[in-house]
Amino acid sequence: MKKKEQLHSDLGEVKTQFFTFGDRRHPFVFRTGEKLDSVTLAYETYGRLSSARDNAILIFHALSGSQHAAGVNRSVRGVGKLWTDELHLGWWDNFIGPGKAFDTDRYFIVCANYVGGCYGSSGPVSRNPATRKPFGRAFPTVMFGDVVDSQARLLDHLGIQRLHAVAGGSLGGLCAVNFAVRYPQRVGVVISVASGIEVSIQQRITNYEQICAIEEDKFFNGGHYYGSRHPERGLALARMISHKTFVSLEMMADRARREVVRPEQDRDKWYWLSHPVESYIRNQGFKFVKRFDANTYLRIIDAWQRFDLLKEAGRDTYEEVLATCAEQRHLVFTIEHDACFASAQQEQYCKALRKARVTHQHITVHSDKGHDSFLLEPELYTPHIAYFLRAG
Repeated sequence: MKKKEQLHSDLGEVKTQFFTFGDRRHPFVFRTGEKLDSVTLAYETYGRLSSARDNAILIFHALSGSQHAAGVNRSVRGVGKLWTDELHLGWWDNFIGPGKAFDTDRYFIVCANYVGGCYGSSGPVSRNPATRKPFGRAFPTVMFGDVVDSQARLLDHLGIQRLHAVAGGSLGGLCAVNFAVRYPQRVGVVISVASGIEVSIQQRITNYEQICAIEEDKFFNGGHYYGSRHPERGLALARMISHKTFVSLEMMADRARREVVRPEQDRDKWYWLSHPVESYIRNQGFKFVKRFDANTYLRIIDAWQRFDLLKEAGRDTYEEVLATCAEQRHLVFTIEHDACFASAQQEQYCKALRKARVTHQHITVHSDKGHDSFLLEPELYTPHIAYFLRAG
């Protein structure tokens, strides 16, 4: 029997729960008009909901995150081999728990896997009732408005009409502000970490490179690869493209091994790895394919590319859009030298908040770790988050 890895969390062992909604008469309608008769969301909760049901915080995960934000969870029903050891400890465990930024002695924390995800929520890897095979490319196009709407349904199910706060880092921040705009009366505090309100040109280019990497893999087969070889090289390359925006160059160099590791399967390649950082970035890519699905990756990248607050709200300016958030308080974090969400994107966000006369605070975190600082350095964020939540 395989020995359990030694993991510690102040929350101990936790379990994923599932919420299924919709039927033929009342299907879930996506922003594109596509429909699913039934949608399942995988979610986890931490802490206890108050008798007044006024202490709930909804957290949105980033691109490759999951519902498992804190605690130790060694398996999730239906996820199978994708639930690797790397996922057993919650991705924000340093931020969620007793006395932490999101204090479970005070708040009831909810985190759900996005619709379109691959960690238990309905997505491309889910079985299509019509074919009894995975949906693959037939799964509806997902937009962040769909993610937000489906999670609003989850909140209804949990009996939560108004959130104390909504929070998210990176893409999770895009979902958080989307929720704030679409459901302004249902949230009091918005916490956006290393995110923004608009997709930059740099992000669009980087995202498109990743899309091409997956689609050009000879095993992609238009997204119909289940039951045969998966587009592992394409997904690994996509991850390599994105990883360099998540981690600072200094941190990447520190993490790289001293030796160059040349994989056996690359012996036929013209170029042999010549520097440790090349081995590092390659390992990051091929490690990722063990825990993620290529179709899911494309769905979430596509949702990122389609993110458009102005279009969804039918407004001409961000000032007009954010004016609906007048009763909210926004906490916005910038990470110094962030290569994924540049500081100009948070400045744009705060400028719009200021024009809309929405109460907000803008904090710049000085870190040498780059974008992933929001996952790695709780000491830089916790005092600000804890204070802002208590003041709300």
